Amino acid sequence: MSTIDPLSNPQINADVIIESRWLASMAPSNALLENHAVIVQKGLIAEILPISDARKKYTASSLVCLDEHILIPGLINLHTHAAMGMMRGMADDLPLMAWLNNHIWPAEKVVLSPQYVKDATLLACAEMLASGTTCFNDMYFYPEATALAAGEAGIRANLGLVVLDFPTAYATDADDYLQKGFNAHDSWRSNPLITSSIAPHAPYTVSDQTFEKVVIYAEQLSVGIHTHLHETRQEITQSEAQFGIRPIQRMANLGLLGPNLVAAHCVHLLENEMELLAEYGCHVAHCASSNLKLASGIAPVAALLAKGVNVGLGTDSVASNNRLDMLSEMRLSALLAKGFSEDATAVPAYQALQMATINAAKAMGMDNKIGSIEVGKFADLTAVRLGDLETLPYYDPIAHLVYSCGREQVSHTWVAGELRYSNGVFTNIEPTELKEIIQTWQPKLRQYKN
Repeated sequence: MSTIDPLSNPQINADVIIESRWLASMAPSNALLENHAVIVQKGLIAEILPISDARKKYTASSLVCLDEHILIPGLINLHTHAAMGMMRGMADDLPLMAWLNNHIWPAEKVVLSPQYVKDATLLACAEMLASGTTCFNDMYFYPEATALAAGEAGIRANLGLVVLDFPTAYATDADDYLQKGFNAHDSWRSNPLITSSIAPHAPYTVSDQTFEKVVIYAEQLSVGIHTHLHETRQEITQSEAQFGIRPIQRMANLGLLGPNLVAAHCVHLLENEMELLAEYGCHVAHCASSNLKLASGIAPVAALLAKGVNVGLGTDSVASNNRLDMLSEMRLSALLAKGFSEDATAVPAYQALQMATINAAKAMGMDNKIGSIEVGKFADLTAVRLGDLETLPYYDPIAHLVYSCGREQVSHTWVAGELRYSNGVFTNIEPTELKEIIQTWQPKLRQYKN
């Protein structure tokens, strides 16, 4: 009888091992894996292999067994304004311009400050982590305060350096916005969770001269551009009256269209405008819930995808959505695409998940780091339970994830291998303290409720 010397085949020590019943890698070669483990070392995915092999090869101080879950890349919110988190439900059932002019902008004049932005962003980060979001593409004032909140929560963020041509409590004119943004950008250069883009608000709030500066600075800093575009018919009519052309053509003339542009909404598009977006390699952040709630319309997502435009998903802010819930956005986006195109095969479940993960990562120029479960990428991961009674039975795990599951089925959220949320408990956020913060700001905002 022979014996095996344990020292002849020692196990490798990993930081974290996550075993999952299903794994949606979003990698080109592996759409769905069954009974696989993800090995995490120093925040990165070191290996993906069958659970039986992982148990032989690795040991870890943290082992998470998810026997009724699907493990997916961390969800990416491609367009939001996190610091509007205190404005949930403040101005419901209003069209966009009345919503902005009569409620949101007046309220911001009163509360806008670094402390407000930090507090409201922390609230948004808690909601996003609890619903499986590991990265958000933001656009708001005082981005340093947003960075502080994101750092405290432990969530990844691409922060838009807002640019406008009118004064706010944050800045006086376009040059002041740009300079403040550059200072913020410099302040987080060494933060691995924070990146930047330049965020001219919209064609109706930014002049040609400012847009031209944005193009120059974005190229110099090697950062993306994030803006609102063709959100409403009114925006297009206004542009035609003021400039004689539609906003997309104006932006093309000014040099803004390109592979570094994330254009939020893109609801009202002509055929040639969709082709223009495809030709220049632009990215679209589709915000289905916000567009419906503000009655802006329904974006032609299936047509954009068919033309080769990269489309990701965003929630917009809770002021125009009421939820920072990417699972809801996946489901609604898939259903709207089918209804709008009258094609039941439009935006199938797997494509909806792509839009919320790898497509969004590509839009931010981060698809070499996040957006899929692949060796060498950051371990930004989300686990979703498939075994709850209200979601049983299941046949196709990815279709089930998109059409049946909700954020209440999210059990774990990791960012760079660090567990940030687990079954109702946050690692770095104390809900009772957050509720106290909310009670500080709500009375100041209540007067702007419609």
